[in-house]
Amino acid sequence: MATRRLNSSQVPDPILDVLRRLREGGYRAYVIGGATRELLLGERPLPKDWDVGTSATPEEVLRLFPKGIATGARFGTIIVPTEAGPCEVTTFRVESEYKDARRPDHVTFVRELETDLERRDFTVNAIAWDPLHDRLVDPTGGIPDLTSRLLRAVGNPLERFREDGLRPIRAARFAATLEFAIEEETSQALGQAREEVGRVAAERVQEELMKMLGAREPSRGFEVLRQAGLLGIWLPELQATVAVPQNRYHAYDVYFHTLYTCDAAPMGKPVVRLAALFHDVGKPATRLEKEDGEATFYNHQFVGEEMAREAMERLRFSHDMTERVAHLVRQHMFDYRPGWTDAAVRRFIRSVGVDQIADLFDLRIADNLGNGLKTGFPHYLEELRARVEAILEAEEALSVRDLVVDGTDVMTTLDIPPGPKVGEILNQLLEEVLENPSLNRRETLLARIRTGFSVDTHGSRDLG
Repeated sequence: MATRRLNSSQVPDPILDVLRRLREGGYRAYVIGGATRELLLGERPLPKDWDVGTSATPEEVLRLFPKGIATGARFGTIIVPTEAGPCEVTTFRVESEYKDARRPDHVTFVRELETDLERRDFTVNAIAWDPLHDRLVDPTGGIPDLTSRLLRAVGNPLERFREDGLRPIRAARFAATLEFAIEEETSQALGQAREEVGRVAAERVQEELMKMLGAREPSRGFEVLRQAGLLGIWLPELQATVAVPQNRYHAYDVYFHTLYTCDAAPMGKPVVRLAALFHDVGKPATRLEKEDGEATFYNHQFVGEEMAREAMERLRFSHDMTERVAHLVRQHMFDYRPGWTDAAVRRFIRSVGVDQIADLFDLRIADNLGNGLKTGFPHYLEELRARVEAILEAEEALSVRDLVVDGTDVMTTLDIPPGPKVGEILNQLLEEVLENPSLNRRETLLARIRTGFSVDTHGSRDLG
């Protein structure tokens, strides 16, 4: 693969203005990092994030850009707001000592671009470009590595990885997102930074994981971590699935089935990809081998739900995303049959949630594609989808809030105070309406409350 010829027209005018003002101030200024790499690859849309390296110190940058945000000034970075989005302007620097395995304890600003590039993580990220003068600077051989689709550490790989424990995880991420092979010496050094990888902040690991899940085949990155012995540090649940055999209905062990399911999940749906990653983590703990050699995994979805929740909490995911993923893991074993009544379909929708039905279908399709023996799209899903859509279009009650009566009606009719009993009555009414949607009329439900739940009656009675 030949690298692409660069042209200044590829750079947004506001970013060119930043470069121009730095140049006019007497400083060197280059587009650096991922933007230059992506432009040279030329396989993707134009970069959204633009980083500029400069010989100007943070104070000098702020004099040129008074509206700059100095939150990263200690490390040389000023965020300059532009109409093309925030632009990180970072002073050329060298670093030393990484006691937290992430941030350098000492940063020294330098005036030489080449010195700055030679302290970066991978050669493909150590290329600088001056679009104003059409000049590329590549002291570490990043352009030949881009051409060879090879990820290589700058300098001594072990030193680079022990400086910053996030770098081995970034290597896995780049292997997936760029679809590059990892140079042998760099690959061998990954596993020697286990201690540093374990000390990285969970939020940074989560960020890399999400970028990896945005790749066409996230499996490439997870395999890098597994082969380096790093997978279990942050994802012990996934590590535990390695080499766990399944049964004759699966072509792969639990681990590779999980990876291929994750690959098959929609790229643009991170919740579904996370659910695919965790959907079978409960299998090792529930595996039971029968006398005939077959294996069962009864209730693995419930065990997996809790394990997924624990993993995502460890990685500091938001509560909302954690619960959405855990819910999909719990629901992924639904067993639709054509004999389901309409009431059963309504209960299915209620259990899954209207806003997660599409995600659950996507997970089931990916699960089939990752199986290795099945045909991909399950034929029964189309029938279920049609039935779900018909019910949604009919706007039938699927939750307590869809009932034509509410808690106030219950309390007024029965003259009872707020409390759990009100919710119990509403849930009972919903169960009956799910069975027969025509009951969701105000007069009918008020009568049901009076006759079925009054203290003068002996429990719930059918409406007839």
